[in-house]
Amino acid sequence: MLIFDAHLDLAMNAMEWNRDYRLPLEELRRREAGKTDKPDRGNGVVNFSEMRRGQVGICVATQIARYVAPGGTLAGWQSPEQAWAQTQGQLAWYRAMEEAGELVSIRTRADLERQVARWQNPAANEPIGYLRSLEGADSLVTLAHLERAYADGLRAVGPAHYGPGVYAQGTNATGGLGARGRELLKEMDRLGMILDVTHLCDDSFWEALAVFQGSVWASHSNCRALVPHERQFSDDQIKALLERGAVIGAVLDAWMIIPKWERGKSTPANTNLKLERILDHSDHICQLAGNARHVGIGSDLDGAFGREQTPLDVGSIADLQSWPELLRGRGYAEEDVAGVMHGNFLRLLRGALPE
Repeated sequence: MLIFDAHLDLAMNAMEWNRDYRLPLEELRRREAGKTDKPDRGNGVVNFSEMRRGQVGICVATQIARYVAPGGTLAGWQSPEQAWAQTQGQLAWYRAMEEAGELVSIRTRADLERQVARWQNPAANEPIGYLRSLEGADSLVTLAHLERAYADGLRAVGPAHYGPGVYAQGTNATGGLGARGRELLKEMDRLGMILDVTHLCDDSFWEALAVFQGSVWASHSNCRALVPHERQFSDDQIKALLERGAVIGAVLDAWMIIPKWERGKSTPANTNLKLERILDHSDHICQLAGNARHVGIGSDLDGAFGREQTPLDVGSIADLQSWPELLRGRGYAEEDVAGVMHGNFLRLLRGALPE
């Protein structure tokens, strides 16, 4: 079954982790053996061949670069201009992968439909379709840079990532959008872009929904009722997203799946974490919605974590193909299974992308 994954940091892995996703997965892991500069070295689960094997034929692929103000403690760049340049290097990698036949850009509804048709009966080396999203807007030096990025194919923006941001406040921060954030959202509205509310702190989340009038999704987020942490959505937030017709992608980072995960102590083995547990989050959203039209997959696999922090039965992204059977086992109708795997995000995009 075709899988739409709403969140993969492909370019970050290529440019910062220095992973060539054209290589076999075992070769990528071998090359990282003994390295300690990143927390997930040697534990990656994504490459192009595994995406194809798992029929992950369409994804939302990110650009990401944080500006860190003086005194900030997070990793990032010392100026928005440097952050912008980093995202442009990531864009260059995406274009290089298009030229190599690995990827194909999705900018319009027609692009989307062509890619869906390709993956109804995919060839062995079918290109993977990707729609670009900016995770954290710090790299947008001015609103003119947003318009330029849109012309280059950017279709979704998450205004913040972790910590304080230029345009909004993210995970582990507090506060609203501010004047620049409100201006950003109004320009996104004008351009017809999608707002990704993932990572917005509660204050910025509610203000963003009040200001922004266009299409909304949460590319990779789980439920606060099951894992108490501000990174997850409260039931009130989920209900507000349902009212906006949003789709919420389930994320596979272990600490967001089960409660009381302790970094450095908990492991998938000693918690017996299986993919089945992520369905608890999808079920919770479906119960609030009264249907299965607002849940999907936003795996975030290789998003600065690997096998050390994924379910035991996810050795590679191809193992997402076990998801449909798990859904059937919980009584989901076949139409709803297809919706979770790809249909719900496709429906949102058909209404959001330009003709």
